[in-house]
Amino acid sequence: MAKIRLTKEFHFEMAHALWNYDGLCRNLHGHSYILFVTVIGKPEKDQTNPKQGMVMDFGDLKRIVNETIIDKLDHCIVLSKNAPIEKFQQIEQLFDRVEVTDYQPTCENMLLDFVERIQPELPANVELFSLKLHETATSFAEWFASDNI
Repeated sequence: MAKIRLTKEFHFEMAHALWNYDGLCRNLHGHSYILFVTVIGKPEKDQTNPKQGMVMDFGDLKRIVNETIIDKLDHCIVLSKNAPIEKFQQIEQLFDRVEVTDYQPTCENMLLDFVERIQPELPANVELFSLKLHETATSFAEWFASDNI
């Protein structure tokens, strides 16, 4: 049986700053991110299975991505652990949702983090095929499983 790809689109608002960067993005700023998550698998053949004909329930994919990424990062400030984050934490009202990462929070590094968050949550018969993260309307990064074998 042929494999089918499913894609779900997610939107979230997030701010970040690139610590020790030599351009404008070193300043705290935000984006309206759009994340496309594509999985691949074979549709369920068992006629007694309520998911018969599906690779994966879109609702299950939505739950996984919301729980592992969107709920954690929406309206959050993401900073590298190398930035002076203690200064932000002193102003609780403006900075009560701060995510500290082990990496520079670029679009590229965020995708690698998202792969690590999503893959273990997928059903055994479903694989993560690709991720696409739009940082702006015209700028995005992509990750493909086939490039990382």
